[in-house]
Amino acid sequence: MKVLIVALSCLLCCGQLRAQGTEGTFRSGVDLVSLNVIVTDNHDKFISGLTQKDFSVFEDGIQQDVSFFAAANVPLDLAVLLDMSSSMSDKMATVQEAAIGFASHLHDGDRISVIGIRDSARTLHELDGDVKGACEAIRRTTAGGGTALYNAIYTTLKQMQKVHAADGNVRRQAIALLTDGDDTTSIVSYDDVLALAKQAGIAIYTIALKSPYPSIALTSQKYFSESEFAMRSLAQETGARAFFPTDIGQLAGVYTLITDELSNQYALGYTSNNRKQDGSFRHINVRVDEPNVRTRTRSGYQVAKTQLTLR
Repeated sequence: MKVLIVALSCLLCCGQLRAQGTEGTFRSGVDLVSLNVIVTDNHDKFISGLTQKDFSVFEDGIQQDVSFFAAANVPLDLAVLLDMSSSMSDKMATVQEAAIGFASHLHDGDRISVIGIRDSARTLHELDGDVKGACEAIRRTTAGGGTALYNAIYTTLKQMQKVHAADGNVRRQAIALLTDGDDTTSIVSYDDVLALAKQAGIAIYTIALKSPYPSIALTSQKYFSESEFAMRSLAQETGARAFFPTDIGQLAGVYTLITDELSNQYALGYTSNNRKQDGSFRHINVRVDEPNVRTRTRSGYQVAKTQLTLR
């Protein structure tokens, strides 16, 4: 399987910003657009050793001035979302082992939360640096009920936005979602989730366990296709990757790929030259001044819209 290029990015609030692996403290009195980018060569191998001058960032085709750069050690906030609906009953033991292995690869300074998905989203472990406690929460999961998939993603994004707004440090954010089927009980729609995901800039890795025996019913095929499209779109728009393993035994390998991607990122930040608060979506493109290389980051970010006050 090819080495994947991944990036996650977010719109940081004003205030004091820090990142491990950088000299001193970066301070900004205005909003900073923060991007985490991975660079690979033509053989899909990660490229390390690049410096700030090797990168160029474009917003809506206009080059921006990079004001923040870190090559490694930017701490991570990771939310692990696990489908615990009744259809997962025969898979839970394997899922637990794979998810625990995934969580165990976090580094000092990283934080993790665990969310279980049934008829509603349940926080099984609050965001903190206690990896052992998170693993114990994963071990205690049991299956039953429906699948409020979109509700879980939406509430997790909101919570991570809240945490990020209260934290002045530069931190990466990512969600790893595992499910074996479609949403069955959510109130929140897919469109609502996608809109919030674009605004939040948090990478959403989607892992959808796919049956090796597809349904022959046309309606079932169509419905599954729509579900697969949703998982692909959420990952692509947020700079992550969607996985569709047909064998539960592949799950540990998928988590390993995600771990490798999260360990090979460059962190960049810039203040947009476009100061309009018009609610538009700004498209982002990152280039590296090296031959035969590829970069990937999220497609862009949503600008807040200025509210008019009548007097």
